[in-house]
Amino acid sequence: MPNARPPARAPGRRALRSVDTTTELTISSRNYSSWSLRGWLMLKFSGIAFREVQVAIDAPGARAELLLLAPSILVPCLTHRGVRVWDTLAIGEYLNEVAPQARLLPADAVQRAHCRSICGEMHSGFAAMRGSLPMNIRARLENFKVWSKARQDIDRIETIWQECLERYGGPYLFGEQRTLADAMFAPVASRFTTYAVALSAPSAGYRDTIMAMPEMAEWIAGALAEHEEVDELDMEF
Repeated sequence: MPNARPPARAPGRRALRSVDTTTELTISSRNYSSWSLRGWLMLKFSGIAFREVQVAIDAPGARAELLLLAPSILVPCLTHRGVRVWDTLAIGEYLNEVAPQARLLPADAVQRAHCRSICGEMHSGFAAMRGSLPMNIRARLENFKVWSKARQDIDRIETIWQECLERYGGPYLFGEQRTLADAMFAPVASRFTTYAVALSAPSAGYRDTIMAMPEMAEWIAGALAEHEEVDELDMEF
């Protein structure tokens, strides 16, 4: 009897391929990495279940990112259904597309443009504040000297926060719904807590709202459990 041939596929049908449904987020230090926190919060806000992959803080790319020497394609990096996305803004935009129900960007076009604008400003700006007030969740400095250039950055951040809170009513930057903007500015709220930065009442209220989120409590617990240290970021503490 001749060998049976496999049944022909129906016209127009393609062979099914296995799809990787695993979602992973690569991060570095919970204590020091502001960009890891941003990407992690975006995923939490999206509602997509994911697995964390943590790289050592002495990995060249991760260390460069922590010391503000160079951007890193290592962290955060999202892998979702076989798609790899790095850069925090790209991750946020991707998550907004694959999880539209999470409303990571406002539905209104004008508000959406505003949200993207302040996310972009956070992504590329505030170098003086970043350098002077590095993220360090475990530290607490009550009498930290904030130099004038960093103070200018802080004043601009306060302006952004207050304009959003006044325009959209809070408690988050675009109202009752958490967006990419809140994830982008969450590490700033952490820095303001670490260095006891003096803020206006509205800004202090927003800082406290962010720090009280259950996701932030989870991230902070992980940061406190870490034992690795970066001498350059701890030497003044």
